[in-house]
Amino acid sequence: METVKVTINETVKEYPKEISYMDIVKEYPADEKAPVILVVSNGKLKELHKKVKRDCTLRFVTTRENIGNHAYRRSACMIFLKAVYDVAGKENIEKAVLHYSIGAGYYFTISGKQHVDQQFLDQVKTRMHQIVDANIPIMKRSVGTDEAIELFHKHGMYDKEKLFRYRRVSKVNIYSIENFEDYYYGFMACNTGYIKYFDLVLYKDGMVLMLPEAKTPDQIPEFVPKDKLFQVQKTSEEWGDRLDISTVGELNDQIVVKGLRQILLIQEALQESKISEIARQIAAAGDKKFVMIAGPSSSGKTTFSHRLSIQLSAHGLNPHPIAVDNYFVNRENTPVDEFGEKNYECLEALDVEQFNKDMLALLAGKRVEMPVFNFKTGQREYKGDYLQLGKGDILVIEGIHGLNDRLSYALPSESKFKIYISALTQLNVDEHNRIATTDGRLIRRIVRDARTRGTSAKETIARWPSVRRGEEQNIFPFQEGADVMFNSALIYELACLKVYAEPLLFGIKKGEPEYLEANRLLKFLDYFVAVPSEEIPNNSILREFVGGSCFNV
Repeated sequence: METVKVTINETVKEYPKEISYMDIVKEYPADEKAPVILVVSNGKLKELHKKVKRDCTLRFVTTRENIGNHAYRRSACMIFLKAVYDVAGKENIEKAVLHYSIGAGYYFTISGKQHVDQQFLDQVKTRMHQIVDANIPIMKRSVGTDEAIELFHKHGMYDKEKLFRYRRVSKVNIYSIENFEDYYYGFMACNTGYIKYFDLVLYKDGMVLMLPEAKTPDQIPEFVPKDKLFQVQKTSEEWGDRLDISTVGELNDQIVVKGLRQILLIQEALQESKISEIARQIAAAGDKKFVMIAGPSSSGKTTFSHRLSIQLSAHGLNPHPIAVDNYFVNRENTPVDEFGEKNYECLEALDVEQFNKDMLALLAGKRVEMPVFNFKTGQREYKGDYLQLGKGDILVIEGIHGLNDRLSYALPSESKFKIYISALTQLNVDEHNRIATTDGRLIRRIVRDARTRGTSAKETIARWPSVRRGEEQNIFPFQEGADVMFNSALIYELACLKVYAEPLLFGIKKGEPEYLEANRLLKFLDYFVAVPSEEIPNNSILREFVGGSCFNV
């Protein structure tokens, strides 16, 4: 019998050739809270049903890792959709759509004859548990792209039909649970028994599928409505629908048939209109002296603050931009996180006392020398840059802690106007595969860091988990406290960013820790028809990332 050598944790074992990864995993103690859901074999991610064909080094991936958590979530979505169709009957559903994430959950709607109420939700939940308890295999088969297009057409999945019309791959992976077939972007659990933790909550016109996060894989977080954020996402999605662009396939159709110009002009006009409306609100209030702008990494805060300042000027005010980063403590005094790394994202990395002292002095009409932080030396400097506020003057303050009242504790609340900005992608891959907001921002950052900081895609990806931890702690908890929210995502941007991001991602070599993430992003970008950036206006938020901005960003 032919055998293969498998190295696990530096221990070499021999197995029969063609043994499944699942059979190998079964030999090791199982963690019920965080089971092994995938493996990495010789640097490549593999599903457990796959066979070992050659000697390999193996690493187990549990649901406690982000990659494993994503596989769990995709599998849960498929089980949910099967349960929906089982309970309602295919004839009573026109479409079931995964729209966007809300906290730790996914927001779905159903259109057709089936009414969504608590009774229906309870039936779907019961059916999901039945499917999970039955340990049904999640089967995977590979078919030719043309065959897949025909299959999706037969199933009435026209969004997937359009998607694969533009893919250059020759094969498409189709997943099935019994008689329910679907396509998913990314790897899945090998059977339904893995998906033990979930809940369903009625919300607005649909429902939220609540799922565990990677850090607590056996716990379902409490559902906390985020009505302001939801409304911003819903409005963006509605505009996408008006343009007949809700999925990547529809975007590709528009680009190929009509070109980019019309989409681009409408999107940019919508953003400018929204910025003008925010400026009008601030001017109309009459008592605002501090515009506090916050948002996660690569949301376009800097360009937004410049464009808002122009609109504030058009409404009769005299804006002065202030970057909170200039109030960083000297680098030797920067706190460290639990990993022993300098934590630039925490509030304690800023000289909060000095910030409030300066802002109060400005509010009182005093002349204040403003600091500049030297990022090369890691020191705060003063270079004779004085500021004094008159009657029509207003400060536009940009920084990740802008919505946290601990940053501006000394300032009267009535003097502050709070804005939350994020790139909330309104586009889906298809109706059952969402585009994570974090993916859009990560691709933005990869492109910008390479251009402005000489940072490789490898370095940006390696740094990203730390950035995300900072956002979770310092930004997201305060977002619902904003007076207004602004969505900086542009429906066409990933088609443009693809041109810049792909060469950078291809530079990450197989075997490097960041390779799996780079490979995932490359597969994702492959869905898009690429477009050049020449027609993007020089004041666009996208220019902050691809270059050519008329602002100093």
